Amino acid sequence: MSNFEPDGPPDNDWDDRGELAWNEFDWEKYLREQDDVIHRYLAFYETLKQRTDRIDEAAHLMGWDEESWSGDPDASATRDGDVSETEPSSPSDIGDYGDEPYTLHKNPIFIATKAIYLSLKRAWERIAPDAAKVPQPLALALHASLYRGEEQAMLAIQALDFGDYAMAISLFKRALRELNLSFALLGSPAIDQLRAVNHFRDDAKPRLFDLREIWLRVMNECREELERPVEDDDEE
Repeated sequence: MSNFEPDGPPDNDWDDRGELAWNEFDWEKYLREQDDVIHRYLAFYETLKQRTDRIDEAAHLMGWDEESWSGDPDASATRDGDVSETEPSSPSDIGDYGDEPYTLHKNPIFIATKAIYLSLKRAWERIAPDAAKVPQPLALALHASLYRGEEQAMLAIQALDFGDYAMAISLFKRALRELNLSFALLGSPAIDQLRAVNHFRDDAKPRLFDLREIWLRVMNECREELERPVEDDDEE
């Protein structure tokens, strides 16, 4: 399996986690911890940005290529509380539910996508408001494309977590269309003389390619899952 598993929690995990009586403070603390996970991934990614294997190596540093991160409940030892002493526990541990619920925020695809888009939006928002650096129609068009791409990807990941692989593929295709629009906007010959935009483009294009690579990997796994023969429960 790749580092980016499409599977969310298996059926009945919501029922098996017991009584969960969190108040607003508990959920706010949980969400802040998940925000920290996104920033931790982004820190790894930025450190590795000159490497061609950066998405795989960042996933490795996050621990996502361990067997305990598999969506297969039989392969996930940590789901039964067996956490390796050499692998530190963290809020990102998708296989270690413990007293915490599994939510979309723990999905590695969610974390990687949010982190890379965060870096793109931050960089663009630093220069886009300055009309002397960026023509305002371009500023608005690219800004909208980035946000629409992220929105479609988030919907795809949600479908993925619910096990609706066909819908996930369709939504990732929509996200890819927005990604292609972002490429097209940055590839216009009209912006070749815009120094700030050119600098942004040089940094942004590898990130956009990484998003595409991640999504294509997941879409391929979704297709493999859809093509897998359905087991007959009546047969022993």
